[in-house]
Amino acid sequence: MLVALILLGLGFLVVQGEQGAVMIAVGIALGSLAGLELSIREHFAGYRSHTLLLSGVAGAGTLALLLYLGPGDLDQGARLAIAAAVFGLFAWSLAAAFRRRAGVAFKVR
Repeated sequence: MLVALILLGLGFLVVQGEQGAVMIAVGIALGSLAGLELSIREHFAGYRSHTLLLSGVAGAGTLALLLYLGPGDLDQGARLAIAAAVFGLFAWSLAAAFRRRAGVAFKVR
């Protein structure tokens, strides 16, 4: 997270060329990965349920893989249906994992 903050700060200070934009993009990517890692740890420790966030990442990753690496003749509706199915399967399994660890379906704090 510290590296992400440093890159974001330096990226906004560097105004010349594309280097500042690259630093900002890498800082945002590193910060997003740090947040994702924290939500994974909290979810599987039974502290907070991050079921929808983690399922959304899995669904969006599946959709991105299908768009860039999947067959070119696959319909967009089929891609969305596959991504939605992955989202649903992950949501179901992550909710069950949280329920086993925390003893409840969700926690309100």
